[in-house]
Amino acid sequence: MGRTSDTKENLINSAIELIGTRSYNAVGVQELCEHAGVKKGSFYHFFPSKRDLTLEALDLIWKKFKEETLDPVFNSDASTLDKFETLLRRSYEYQSNRKDCTGCMTGCGFGNLALELSTQDEEIRKKIEVIFCEWTKYLELVIVQAVKEGVLPPETDPAATSQAMVAYIEGMILLGKTFNDPYMLKRLGEGVLQLCISRKETAEAYSVG
Repeated sequence: MGRTSDTKENLINSAIELIGTRSYNAVGVQELCEHAGVKKGSFYHFFPSKRDLTLEALDLIWKKFKEETLDPVFNSDASTLDKFETLLRRSYEYQSNRKDCTGCMTGCGFGNLALELSTQDEEIRKKIEVIFCEWTKYLELVIVQAVKEGVLPPETDPAATSQAMVAYIEGMILLGKTFNDPYMLKRLGEGVLQLCISRKETAEAYSVG
């Protein structure tokens, strides 16, 4: 019999893998237990329901995303454009690796569940809303820095721009998943950077005119 902490961790990791590869409604408690190598009784010892397991899985995904991607990228000494470029490149690399492992581009775990469950499960919807708001705050701080550096025009609205960038990133991941083509992220990601540059050039042109 494994340690109690291992049992819970195995269930959370199984949820991340199975639900992330397929969908919430396509995976049942029995399959989660079999994948984790635990009995149903152990499942209900830790989680009252599949929803509760999913909420903890979302917390872990978000924690890892912050620790492994957002914090290293946005706390670095790189320029703001380099930070955005690194974030987009890592997104492409992750999705490309997932396709190599599973045969499919699995998409964003937050976006997938938001699309599937936002009209069905209010607790999960609220959890994902909080995550997206926190992610937007990360980008907002960098956009403020970009305005100070002159990368973006001074009239830029950091809150609205950061939300638009999250929407763009989620949208290109959705398109990439639909076409099962991670390379779309690489190509469309370059468009995000070009939009930043174009906004600055447009603002400068108007100020000169």
